[in-house]
Amino acid sequence: MAEAGEVLVGVDIGGTFTDLLLVQPSSGRMVVEKVLTTPDDPTRAVVAGLSSVAETAGVAPASFSQVVHGTTLVTNALIERSGAATALLTTKGFRDAVAIGREHRYDLYDLSIQLPAPLVRRRWRLPVEERVLADGTIEQPLDLDQVRRLVAELRDGGIEAVAVCLLHSYRYPEHERRIGKLLAAEAPELVVSLSSDVVPEIREYERASTTICNVYVRPLVDRYLSRLESALQELGVNGPLLVMLSSGGSCTVETARTFPIRLVESGPAAGALAAAYAGRRLGYQRLLSFDMGGTTAKACLIDDFEPLIAPEFEVARVYRFKKGSGFPIKVPVIEMIEIGAGGGSIASVDALGLLRVGPRSAGAEPGPACYGGGGVEPTVTDADLLLGYLDPDYFLGGRMRLDVDAAERAITERIARPLGLTPIEAAWGIHQIVNESMASAARVHAVERGKDPRSYPVYAFGGAGPVHAFRVGMILHAPGLIIPASAGVGSTLGFLTAPPAFDYVRTLPSRLGETDWSAVNQLFAEMEAEGRELLLAAGVSQPEIQIRRTADMHYAGQGYDVNVPVPEGRLTPESLGQLLQSFESVYRSLYQRLASGNPIEVVNWRLVAGGPSRDLPLGEAAAVKTEDAAAAIKGRRSIYLPEESSFVDVPVYDRYRLSSGMTFDGPAVVEERESTFILGPGSVATVDAMRNLRVEFLT
Repeated sequence: MAEAGEVLVGVDIGGTFTDLLLVQPSSGRMVVEKVLTTPDDPTRAVVAGLSSVAETAGVAPASFSQVVHGTTLVTNALIERSGAATALLTTKGFRDAVAIGREHRYDLYDLSIQLPAPLVRRRWRLPVEERVLADGTIEQPLDLDQVRRLVAELRDGGIEAVAVCLLHSYRYPEHERRIGKLLAAEAPELVVSLSSDVVPEIREYERASTTICNVYVRPLVDRYLSRLESALQELGVNGPLLVMLSSGGSCTVETARTFPIRLVESGPAAGALAAAYAGRRLGYQRLLSFDMGGTTAKACLIDDFEPLIAPEFEVARVYRFKKGSGFPIKVPVIEMIEIGAGGGSIASVDALGLLRVGPRSAGAEPGPACYGGGGVEPTVTDADLLLGYLDPDYFLGGRMRLDVDAAERAITERIARPLGLTPIEAAWGIHQIVNESMASAARVHAVERGKDPRSYPVYAFGGAGPVHAFRVGMILHAPGLIIPASAGVGSTLGFLTAPPAFDYVRTLPSRLGETDWSAVNQLFAEMEAEGRELLLAAGVSQPEIQIRRTADMHYAGQGYDVNVPVPEGRLTPESLGQLLQSFESVYRSLYQRLASGNPIEVVNWRLVAGGPSRDLPLGEAAAVKTEDAAAAIKGRRSIYLPEESSFVDVPVYDRYRLSSGMTFDGPAVVEERESTFILGPGSVATVDAMRNLRVEFLT
């Protein structure tokens, strides 16, 4: 639980806007802010936003108890290849493993297929004289003198960062550790990451790729976090700065500096956590988290009040949405689908004369045409404005006026005229293509995991999410919608509710029934000790630390694992029955059948050490109110309704005047400063005790 007098702030740096949420848990008061991201130096937007929320809340930045931050810096650096000059030290004979990869053709019919070029040029993939076998025994001792000679090469070549990834170091890490000590002693200016620290896990290519990506961005992240810490100190912030992890936990700045690859999906992860938190508060065991911002849209399934976790991720794809075209990253991430369908996504007519939307985005600079920042290409926001869904005089609460003429000009010149459409027909085409794309991606994401999207209410947030949620929900045949208060900065709530946590993994493969339980217990003891030490340093008390253990298992011969809960306490041969039962339960839930009679293998043993989740009593009404929702109508506006193929005059509700118990029918518009909700016909919306809009489809 939050302590009295706490002032918590969450900061989410997106491609177009930087979102902030200030919460005083003792009173449930919250203050939100949204400012344009400053791509040249994101700290400028952060400082401006923090100053603004502090002034609005009437508190000094010195009173901030904690600032939790998420960023796309790591992802952007890998995509733009703006990291450090990096070298790789690897076992002799394996320098080309990162270029060969899995030899997977992600598109069999693309004759000009491109694979991602390694972040380390072949010249700087340096072989090391040593060899460890798969069981951890040493076949060839490490030649430290040979490594010492490589140091001069690294210095002369202007190398800033070194990844060390030796064969089978997940079983025997000592050779990597000795190289790390040598480099620290003889070349302390080099930033070094050891694969046995970053990802002590089987699969050579993925382990090397993850370690290279980690050290490649370490100098950049270190400089950024140093600037941010200095800026916060100058602002007078005394509370600690925590950083969001891709897995849904938060960590100290020091941990983030050491393992920046863990931040690769930190911003989107917060959105899924916000949806899961809302599900727990509202009693929704299942939700589809739908987060649509300025650049992308993300969907994540919430099951049993928790988002799904994947053990790996792919970043910097040659083709952004084609699996297999990027670098594999072996770190736990909240599992979600992402498509290039944000408010700033650019619409165009392709060579075949077809309307396309995304994945290119206008971003914050120059932004959509209607922003007046120099953008001339039509975007989703321009289309939404032309359809009447956005009020040009109330964008960001009126602080930013939108140019309707510029939006119409961009859509007319680039879309309507080439396709022989009216500007409104072109705008509706852009809007609906985005809706169909997002619904299709969410449906595939659910079905691939054995889930039925028709049983998941849509929890919609982000600056553009509520504008599109109704149509997306209709396409998915969702049982309903939930639109939270302050939906435009909804993901920032996830920063403040996320517990301090860190994930660990060790590889010790065996057939189930032939497992060395003493060795497994030792691995778990080591991981738990590391986790407890890390959490204690982050301010979590010993009694608050929670430990969760799992194992990656599969039937013999299979190439993919399922993650299975591991019983608490010391494992013994008697634990075999519980593990087998857990495996069959998880396997059946995923695939609806078992391969009974086949041997089962365990590959990895995992442990998550975490602190308690924070409980924030946000927006709770003292009593249910039932006065007529008409009292919250602030005007009327014409919006385009496809059911009528024309504009229809509908009521516009002031979100801040809607109180619990109020109900109203669609079509309607609900406005707040950071987002707008479009309620279509054949539906009814009810305001609950936490000021969420709950929408029921009547047809």
